[in-house]
Amino acid sequence: MTLDDLFSAAREAMAKTHSPYSKFPVGAAILTEDGRVFTGANIEVVSFPEGWCAETTALGHYVMGGGGRITDICVTAERLDECTPCGGCRQRLAEFAPPDARVHLTDQAGITKTITMVDLLPLGFKTEILST
Repeated sequence: MTLDDLFSAAREAMAKTHSPYSKFPVGAAILTEDGRVFTGANIEVVSFPEGWCAETTALGHYVMGGGGRITDICVTAERLDECTPCGGCRQRLAEFAPPDARVHLTDQAGITKTITMVDLLPLGFKTEILST
């Protein structure tokens, strides 16, 4: 899978959004080391903001699909270039993705910027502390 394919997967997921309240479609695609891709779109409910983000949807598919080592995450939004995951999604992604996982930000044509998870959430909660 190429990064262009990952971007396309995120765009295809975004097309399935349910965002009638914010009118802010977002799509995400997670790539694992073994080549599997898990996608998600943001889904809103009438008790806004009680819906969930595209990254959260993709993580749900990832967990239900058996997980694996995450290497790349692509996030795309219809109305905002280089849209980054919200704070909650940054922590959620950090729970499953290693610090060196690449996070790809986009415009409408493709990936424009790549950062790592540790750059995206440098001081996130460390889950290993909780298991000791």
